[in-house]
Amino acid sequence: MSNLERAKSYFAAIEAGGDLGSYFSPDVVQREFPNRLVPNGATRDLAALAAARERGRHAVQSERYEIVNAVEQDDRLALEVDWTATLLVPVGSIPAGGSLRAHFGVFLRYREGLIVAQHNYDCFEPF
Repeated sequence: MSNLERAKSYFAAIEAGGDLGSYFSPDVVQREFPNRLVPNGATRDLAALAAARERGRHAVQSERYEIVNAVEQDDRLALEVDWTATLLVPVGSIPAGGSLRAHFGVFLRYREGLIVAQHNYDCFEPF
């Protein structure tokens, strides 16, 4: 399986609300660069990723990831992703039940088929 196929499966698992533990190396580090929702950015280990996912379950009813572009080289994968979420809570001018949209740059590094590093550059449409 290619890393692109692994990433597609990873995003499908997020969309389905599935368990993500099998996608990550135990020593994974995810870095989310500053954006409108996380103005100071964040660096997360596996436990912090799980906690962030749980918080997201209380804010997002559903979400969809569309890979627009991908470049794969060795153990690295660079993705351009369009994201749409249906909200459970209002965000800015978007009411609960409305859609929040963003364009993500997602950079993944794999080791033995597992994500060991993930960097997110999340650009949200106005809200």
